[in-house]
Amino acid sequence: MMGEIMKDNVKWGVIASGGIARRRTIPEGIIPSANASLVSVYDSRADTNGEVANEFGAHPAESVQELLDGDIDAVYVASPVNKHLEHVMACAEAKKHVLCEKPLGMTVEEAEQMIGKCEREGVLLGTGLMMRFLAQHREAHRLIREGKLGKPVYGRAQLSCWYPKMEGAWRQDPLTGGGGSLIDMGSHCIDLLEMFMGRVKSLNCYIGNNVQNYKSEDSAVVLLLFEDGGMATVDAFFCIPDNSSKNALELYGSRGSILARGTIGQGEEGAMTAFLEDDLQDYDSQQARSNGDGLVISPEPVNMYRAEIEEFCNAVLEGRDPVNSAQIGLRNQKLLAACYESARTGRQVIVN
Repeated sequence: MMGEIMKDNVKWGVIASGGIARRRTIPEGIIPSANASLVSVYDSRADTNGEVANEFGAHPAESVQELLDGDIDAVYVASPVNKHLEHVMACAEAKKHVLCEKPLGMTVEEAEQMIGKCEREGVLLGTGLMMRFLAQHREAHRLIREGKLGKPVYGRAQLSCWYPKMEGAWRQDPLTGGGGSLIDMGSHCIDLLEMFMGRVKSLNCYIGNNVQNYKSEDSAVVLLLFEDGGMATVDAFFCIPDNSSKNALELYGSRGSILARGTIGQGEEGAMTAFLEDDLQDYDSQQARSNGDGLVISPEPVNMYRAEIEEFCNAVLEGRDPVNSAQIGLRNQKLLAACYESARTGRQVIVN
């Protein structure tokens, strides 16, 4: 059974301590968080796990079960996608709350199994869609919610990088990662666009392998149609050099635009500017453009990984769903499934 949680602290274990956990979530999320402490880590590579444990002062568990038997309240699951179902179900069985990296599972059905199990066991399940917590994204969301952008008309979200073929890279085989650039990076873009523009009604998707020679797609483009009529595109590639892709975020509405570079990604802050009209004029046959600099959106930077962990800890301590809930993860999974169906059939897919 789950032990009694301290009033202001959640004790964490980590499954798959290498990779993103070691690079970002442990050092930037769990360690500095005011309401979290790292207790135990596990990785299938014992040498890597020992290094992580030594680096961050945690117990190096030799198995998932040893980690779950320890004095922890919550588990961060960062394993390959084909292991998410197994690991989340084990955590729930052990009465541990779970923050699982996106996507929740390989399929919508797996995500639903995880959600059902966690509900039955009385534990929280959250989804690692940390880009929702970036300060500039939250400020843009506020401006849109307050009507400053007018009616959302068009959006674009881009996340691309250079990801060459590497031995054992689980994202490069759909049997272990569920897919390639679309599910790994496009998922964040789709989630952000729904956050800004509302629910997607239908979509068209194209995927392929333009450069990289592996089984997962290295190229993906998605066209989204939203319930209120707005439209958006997502471009996610594993075959564009890092410095050539500026990870653009563009949001256009009937009263202006919000344009950003570098806010989508793993860093704390990019550059975001709003061009908003106070009073719309009559049609201008000259279509004159102002050279104004716009309104720079630069709130106090927030580390996404720390914000994600602290929010999940607060949800555990307060007995409520986290902002990055399992339902948001399930919605993202359904959209990804629709994308792959569209790419496979060459048809538009309606999303329920």
